[in-house]
Amino acid sequence: MRKVSMALCLLLFTVLAVVAVSAQKLKVAYRVCGDPTAACKQRENFQPFQLPFEYTSNFHISESQLFYAVILKSVKENADPEQSNCDKAISENDRIETQKLFPHNAVFVMRCWEPGEISYTNVADNISFMGVYAGQTLADANAFLKKVKAAGKFADATVRRMRVQMNGT
Repeated sequence: MRKVSMALCLLLFTVLAVVAVSAQKLKVAYRVCGDPTAACKQRENFQPFQLPFEYTSNFHISESQLFYAVILKSVKENADPEQSNCDKAISENDRIETQKLFPHNAVFVMRCWEPGEISYTNVADNISFMGVYAGQTLADANAFLKKVKAAGKFADATVRRMRVQMNGT
């Protein structure tokens, strides 16, 4: 009887441990605010050059849902992360002028990576880039890419699937 009790306790402990580890791996992906003219609950918590997304206030690390962006331009920064070369970053004036071309698609810039700042997945290290929100599906993104190329300013534009990430700790 004692062996059965011990085995049941061990089994229960194992199940609880697996459930606890699985719960920690669950992530909630939040809605991207891809249209700068539409309402977004958390927009005021982001800089104008960042792509906002809705999140809850009790977070440590949050990330958006997957979305597609059209990368309009990119600039390689200094290869040494200890000596970030932010003067090569894409300017806010450049972003504002580009936003005028696409009033219902948020234009965002990853300037210099700083701890605690917004970051984007599926982007190489030491790259500053300007992107524009292109939708939730690849079909939407490819259709938007045609509009971008038709504007005549971004011949090298490409589609990229990504997420916005925020470290709130």
